[in-house]
Amino acid sequence: MKNILLATFLFIGIATQAQDKKKFDKPTIVEASCGECQFGMKGKSCDLAVRIDGKSYFVDGTKIDQHGDAHAKDGFCNAIKKATVTGEIKGNRFLATSFALIDEKK
Repeated sequence: MKNILLATFLFIGIATQAQDKKKFDKPTIVEASCGECQFGMKGKSCDLAVRIDGKSYFVDGTKIDQHGDAHAKDGFCNAIKKATVTGEIKGNRFLATSFALIDEKK
């Protein structure tokens, strides 16, 4: 009985760890925008966020204003854009090692 209980807790711990960390070593296309204004995330100010597989994460490694005026007509606070990223999800944040907007041709 103790072995079954130990195995169960070990399995749950491993499964939880696997969900909290996900690496993106190859460039991956994601949605990017202001987490508060467009993704409905709770925060203190306008901050860059990405949406991966339907879940939103604030971004570390780059800032919202490094990619243009966030409050412009086509800025992150008013539009959801596509970006190519590499990095890792740790907990509830995306740690970007690269972040490049995809030029959407009109």
